[in-house]
Parts: sequence; C-alpha cells; structure tokens
Amino acid sequence: MKKFISILAAAAIVATSATSCQKPNTLTAAEEAEGWQLLFDGETLNGWRSFNEKELKGGWTVVDGCIQASGEGGDASGYIVTDKKYANFELVWDWKLTKGGNSGMLYHVVEHPRFSVPYVTGPEYQLIDVEGWEEKNAPAKLEDWQKIGVDYAMHLPDYSKMKINPVGKWNSSKIVYDNGHVEHWLNGEKILEFEAYTDDWFARKASGKWGTATEYGLAHEGVLCLQDHGDPASFRNIKIKELPKKDKGTVSLFNGKDLTGWELFGSMRVSVDEEGNLVTENGTDLQYGYLGTREYYKDFDLTVEFKQCSNGNSGLFFHSFVHGGFKSNVVNGWQCEVAPKGYDTGGVYESYGRGWLKQIPEEKESIIKEGEWNTLRLKVEGNKVQTWLNGEAMMELDDELIGSKTGRIMLQIHDGNNIKVLWRNFKLKNL
Repeated sequence: MKKFISILAAAAIVATSATSCQKPNTLTAAEEAEGWQLLFDGETLNGWRSFNEKELKGGWTVVDGCIQASGEGGDASGYIVTDKKYANFELVWDWKLTKGGNSGMLYHVVEHPRFSVPYVTGPEYQLIDVEGWEEKNAPAKLEDWQKIGVDYAMHLPDYSKMKINPVGKWNSSKIVYDNGHVEHWLNGEKILEFEAYTDDWFARKASGKWGTATEYGLAHEGVLCLQDHGDPASFRNIKIKELPKKDKGTVSLFNGKDLTGWELFGSMRVSVDEEGNLVTENGTDLQYGYLGTREYYKDFDLTVEFKQCSNGNSGLFFHSFVHGGFKSNVVNGWQCEVAPKGYDTGGVYESYGRGWLKQIPEEKESIIKEGEWNTLRLKVEGNKVQTWLNGEAMMELDDELIGSKTGRIMLQIHDGNNIKVLWRNFKLKNL
C-alpha cells in the first residue's frame, strides 16, 4: 500500500511539473492558434491602469515576473483594471496570497465617477486565505458567500471539488463567461456553474448584499479588475480568449400583463391597464420617476408605441443607470425625447451635462400625433444613434462617449403636473 501511495505521489509531482514547465507569462503556439491573448507581459503593467483613472497609480508593481499588490489598498482603493473591455471570454490566471490574504478578480466592471468601487457593478471571483483570515481577525468568521472561489455574495462553489495549494504556493483559476453562462475553475476542477440573468439570479441579487446596489452585475461587458484588499498578493500568467456573441434575435421587453423585467426608480406610478398597455404617470409628489429594464443593452434596434394622455413630457432613456438606490431619481445616460409638439420628440439629450446633442428640425414637429398612438424607433450601434417617428427619420448623430457606454433602457415621467403616457409593443433586436 505504501509503495502504491508513493507511486501516486510521484505521478502527482510529474503532473504538477508538466503544467508548470512552460515559461510564465508566455503563450504556446497552440494557445496563439486558439486565440488566447496575454494580459500581462511579465515585465511591465502596460494595458493596466487604476480604476476610474487614465493612468496607473501607486501600490502595484512588477516583481520577479509577477504583478504584485503591495497590500496598501483597502475596501475603497487599490484596484487596477484592463484598458480593454471584454464581453464573453475564458480567463485564466495564477495567483498567490500571503497568510490571511484577501483579493479577487472582477469582470464586467463599469467605470463611471458615480461608481467609487468596482464591486458595485462587477461580479467577483473571491480569492482569500480563509483559515489565515479567520485566525488574524478572530473571533470574526467569514460567511460562506465570502470564502474562496465563490461568485461573491451570489453563488457558492462545490467545496468537495476544491483543491487549494498552501499559502505562498501558486494556484490557478479560470472564469468562463459565455453569453450569461458562468463557470469558476480552481486548479483544474470546475467548482461552480450558473446562469446569469435568470429569475433565480435576480432573486439572489435582490435578497442579499447587492439588494441596494442597483447596477450590480447587469453589464454584459466591462473591464477586468484585480483587487488589493489590504494584503500583498501576486498574479501571473493572466490570459484571455474571447468568445463569440450569440444572436439573441428580437425580444419583447414588455409582456402586456405585469412589470416582469422592469424596475422602478424615484417617484412614479406604473400599472397595466385592461387593454394591456403600460401606464406611466406622476406620483403624488409630481417629481421625476423612471421605469428601467433590469438588464443592460448596448447595441440594439428598438421600436415602441406611445400615446400621450396628459401633457406627455416623457422620454426613452438608453445606456443609462440610476445612482443612489431605488428611491433615487438621479439618472445618468441619454434620452430620446418624448414630449408634446414643439419640444423635439426624437431628439437626443444627455443627462451627464452636455445637454442637447441633437434636436429635430422645426418642420418635423408636426409628425407627432398628440393624443394618438405614435411609433418611435431608436437604433444605437457603436457610436451611431438614429431615431424615427411614425416612419419618418428624425435625426442621427455620431458620439464616441455614447458608443463607449452601456446601460438600461428607461421610461421617464418628468416632474411637473400630472403627466400620463401609455406604452405598448416594445420590440428590441440585439445588434
């Protein structure tokens, strides 16, 4: 029996050596042929910068062919991100922690001054020395959703499949994000698998740590992020292979029965009438309100019908989000105007601060049919935005900032005096 065990141990050593014989931070010919790319060259931090910054700030260095987190970061600092955004991918990396160390790899992180930390938007593969952390922070104990390998505060791994090398030794992890299908791997074993954006996923998001983090996990693309959470950590062999986007075809954003797929912000009353129309109107305080899709959309072609029943000052927002929780009505993004005659229905307005980006020609103000059903079409593809009203082209613009963002589609009710607008037939084609 001892001889048999010795043979197994020797085989394990050979297997370990076989996986580590490749020079760190390089690609094999086979990997290059498969489309893998290096995210770290082993010598510089080219391609990385500090979160929400244009350059790399202190706390991160290259030491002996590894990206080294100094351990000077904290909950609100110490994050570096890739220059490039990624949507669907396989991502692998090696990592090594110090005793009690705490770090992580985040993806689909959205950068914006409103987001002070990456984790309020980007899901995290947690990296932590559980035993050392609990020893260092006794009597505090980690919750299961905070431990190694988890989809942080959302999904737990299969602990029976987890094989973790001791502190100070290298481990290898992988994240697969394939059009909403997510996998976590650790040292060659798949430890976690789930589908994002299902009813179960949204229920987990609403009931846990992210219940008030309205924009958590909604982006389908974003930068990758390494975390310095106050402990030194090392990273190497960071490689990514991008996966193709799947055609989702045309979808209906409103089922004509209830608000499934939508979330309410600020002051607004929303209902579905007997004819299956979506009814949006001012709340009792007559302040702004928004009804937003619970998912983000980047490139799309959307048609929707609306009827202005009272005043009609509204809007169709895109690439947008609300900051400050569900009671907030502080929207960030762009608005395709929906308003009474003479107020540029079909024009595009920016809530960031630039104001009107493109208004409609004066002679096209007569195209809107007040008190009747109108058909609005909004197409957003890359930097280009186009609108049509009742089959007539209203405007088009090219804007790099719009093209760089993603976000919710949202219906607005303006503040003012008992505004009421009906909506129906939301048809969206993902581009």
